[in-house]
Amino acid sequence: MRFSSLIQTLAVAATLTAAPWLACAQTYPAKPIKIVVPAPPGGAIDLIARVVGDKLTASMGQPVIIDNKPGASNNLGTEALAKAAPDGYTIGIVGGSHNINKFLFKNLGWDPETSFEPIVYTHEVPLVFAIYPQIPARTLPEFIAWMKANPEQAKVATSGRGSAQEMAAEMFRAQSGVNMLLVPYKGSSAAQPDLIGGRTALYIDTVSAIQSQVRAGTVRAVAVSTRKRTAALPDVPTAAEQGLKNYDANTNGGFLAPAGTPKAIVARLNAEINAALKLPEVRAKLEAAGIDIQGGTPQDYAALIKSDLAKWGKVVKEAGIALE
Repeated sequence: MRFSSLIQTLAVAATLTAAPWLACAQTYPAKPIKIVVPAPPGGAIDLIARVVGDKLTASMGQPVIIDNKPGASNNLGTEALAKAAPDGYTIGIVGGSHNINKFLFKNLGWDPETSFEPIVYTHEVPLVFAIYPQIPARTLPEFIAWMKANPEQAKVATSGRGSAQEMAAEMFRAQSGVNMLLVPYKGSSAAQPDLIGGRTALYIDTVSAIQSQVRAGTVRAVAVSTRKRTAALPDVPTAAEQGLKNYDANTNGGFLAPAGTPKAIVARLNAEINAALKLPEVRAKLEAAGIDIQGGTPQDYAALIKSDLAKWGKVVKEAGIALE
């Protein structure tokens, strides 16, 4: 009897301990939800936040507000998300820099694994190997051979230090054996004119930013960076298909909540966002922007973050990029 009473007492205690969180999950959401976007309006993660946010407003019965907090290589908004109350009313969406910045900055104020609860992996934006169209190369192996034969012209544009484009270029350097000069620019709008004009030979840009130039013929696409071809440019083979078998670079990301957010709320958000990503109108809008839609469980996204940290940590170390 004493043992039975002890079990009953422990069960009651466990229920009382969990009760606040259970009640919170059952009434959630009871007020507007904010999505922190650590980038300015107009980019991939901002578009995803707005498209998905509209659907969450309808399905969850509360307004979803987009809060753009750009700055400091996306660190400003990400730190704000890490420090927000873990109650499900402030969540965020991150991009490729989330799994790179740990290796580039000494005092982030957040950790990509321990400061957040992964909600769902939402997207992958492939990168395109876009070359100056007057270069006599139609494939990636031909372009590599041309660069090795013309080292003085082996200039590769990037979008600045720590960008996905720079990381992709460093990975390309390591796997191709090409001795290239990386030329930093302040984003695609600054880098593309020099590529089109032949002042650089290559720019590994996001498909969303470069696809219009590819279709216009002002640059030539010789490869995409991901393991699979992208629906936006289905005729362009991957780098892995063309001999760089271990090449896999992209800018990806998803939704996160501050560490300590109740699992029941994370599960609810995961289900709602996955449902939104499956809607035909959502898929059409995002895929038209060169975004490959993902999805899955919080555990899937946690595993991806862990894998990406290992990959980009190795690239940064081998490239000798120093921490700020």
